[in-house]
Amino acid sequence: MLILIDDGNLEGIKEVYSKMPCDGVTTNPSILKRQNKNPIEVLKSIREYLPPQAQLHAQVISLKAEDMVREAQHMRSILGDDLYIKVPVTSEGIRAMKLLNDLNINITGTAIYTAMQGFIAGKAGAKYVAPYINRLDNMGADGVQVAKDIHDMLKTSNLETEVVAASFKNSQQVYNLCKYGIGAATVAGDVLMGLIKHDATTNAVDVFTNDFYSLVGENKTMLDV
Repeated sequence: MLILIDDGNLEGIKEVYSKMPCDGVTTNPSILKRQNKNPIEVLKSIREYLPPQAQLHAQVISLKAEDMVREAQHMRSILGDDLYIKVPVTSEGIRAMKLLNDLNINITGTAIYTAMQGFIAGKAGAKYVAPYINRLDNMGADGVQVAKDIHDMLKTSNLETEVVAASFKNSQQVYNLCKYGIGAATVAGDVLMGLIKHDATTNAVDVFTNDFYSLVGENKTMLDV
């Protein structure tokens, strides 16, 4: 499963990248708003920081299909041909996906709340489809199950589209989808860090460290014994 950081704050992205094995960054208009800067400049700074093979996902704002295509082409001209253009799964969005797919532009279908929305976006040429896990849970649905259903439907139909699950509240949701074989998850930094935190691990390190200090002296390591 690819692990993407759902954030637009460059310093936060750098912090997570320094500690976690990540595969890229996803953004949306609300994430970019929180940076209170020119959104294109924010995206450029993220792209410049990321390794060449890392993914960057950014969303179009236009509401009509032809305008979405023009906006996507402009974004790609600035941010690189490997940019993933996020397109909401509306009727105009689906039409835009078909046009973008004909232009060999990477597409991520977003704002997905049903399994059929995800499937149709895959049929329209999206490389990724992004169901909103926790938002679905808050609406009384089962977000993890919706993501699993989309995954199964895409695989059954031999589509190359992968699920990039989004909108997580806790590490358990990420774990359940990783175990199932979901293609990717985009997760806020604090939730990502929660994937490796465990009190038992912290306690074990404390015991090992104290035992070593009692053997060779306080604050010693293998470098100086």
